[in-house]
Amino acid sequence: MKTTYHMNIAGCERDLPLCKASDDLVIAGFVIFGDVELTCACAKALLEKAPEFDYMLAPEAKAIPLIHEMAKQSGRNDYLLARKAVKLYMRDVFGVEVKSITTAAVQKLYMDSVDAAKMKGKRILIMDDVISTGESIRAVEKLVDQAGGIVVGRMAILVEGPAKERDDLIFLEKLPLFDSEGNPIE
Repeated sequence: MKTTYHMNIAGCERDLPLCKASDDLVIAGFVIFGDVELTCACAKALLEKAPEFDYMLAPEAKAIPLIHEMAKQSGRNDYLLARKAVKLYMRDVFGVEVKSITTAAVQKLYMDSVDAAKMKGKRILIMDDVISTGESIRAVEKLVDQAGGIVVGRMAILVEGPAKERDDLIFLEKLPLFDSEGNPIE
């Protein structure tokens, strides 16, 4: 079986490890944690494609380096996160459930009234590192709706699976899914 998949992402050459998701489905693992060059390059490339927005919002955790760098490069001093757990400092918490392709169990994403107040009536750009089924993005969009924000875009570095067919996503590259031998199936 092949163990990696080679890609050029925002001008950066990377070999992504192939990871067994089920008996007949393998996905390429894409993690920007610790890869400063790739994070900076992807942030720049996505900002070039981004619609006008007031705030950026991402689900915790793998998109945090990306949203941080996008905020920095765009001259913004803040961004918003949908948290996977309620923190002591959060007030008037609201949440939604999400089932992601890379997570075994149903999770919840949370926000609080401070972030909701920032989003109310504002243009919100939702982002993630990879969009597959779109469940995480849909969950974040529900949080924006609950807060009274207006979603103006949905962005990711990579799209795979069903997300590749969506026309409402802004992304840098398409990532195939793989069979049990590591061969692209799309």
